[in-house]
Amino acid sequence: MVHIMSDRTAAQKERLQTVEREMEIPPLGLRGTLSVPASAHSLVVFVHGSGSSRLSPRNVAVAEELNRHAIATLLFDLLTSAEEADRSNVFNIPLLARRLVDVIRWTEKNPALAPLPLGLFGASTGAAAALVGAATEPRRVRAIVSRGGRPDLAGAALEEVMAPTLLIVGGADYGVIELNEGAFQRLKCPKALQIVPGATHLFEEPGAMQLVTDHAARWFEKHLSTRETKG
Repeated sequence: MVHIMSDRTAAQKERLQTVEREMEIPPLGLRGTLSVPASAHSLVVFVHGSGSSRLSPRNVAVAEELNRHAIATLLFDLLTSAEEADRSNVFNIPLLARRLVDVIRWTEKNPALAPLPLGLFGASTGAAAALVGAATEPRRVRAIVSRGGRPDLAGAALEEVMAPTLLIVGGADYGVIELNEGAFQRLKCPKALQIVPGATHLFEEPGAMQLVTDHAARWFEKHLSTRETKG
């Protein structure tokens, strides 16, 4: 049974009939925030990018929107406090992917989460880790969304991804657009590339993040629905 552990959004969580739990995920005790709306039909695990954490305001905003669509969310820190002190770790895609795989496998052992179809939402370097994790766990991962990501850093794993993948990139995020286009060509799974007009890397422009959340919600609802996963 999941219990509300935080008071900071208690009124909002009650209105949305969502319960939130702050937790430590084994085996390393990685810190995470699990939010489960009433009648949740799926689960999305967030993989943050370099220099960020489970408290990323942009990822939190996307997670809250997904909760409104009856999608449970898990935001977690990929590194321990000691590891965060070494800046090179935030660009260590194999390390980040291994941590994600540990979390994916943990969800399979959790009786409340195991039945939920699983999606991944990756941002920046976290998008590469999400793609590598999906290639490693193809049976478990059913959908992926990348926000302003670096999917190119997933390397050879791009060709091995089976889950439907949506790449979202800002129309003014020059350089990153081209990297996403190159990665998009290498993906062999069902895929889409969505460019948000006028948006830069952090999608700080008015309305840009709302477009990101709308695209992500539609993608996950399409590919993580009960009918889709049973078909």
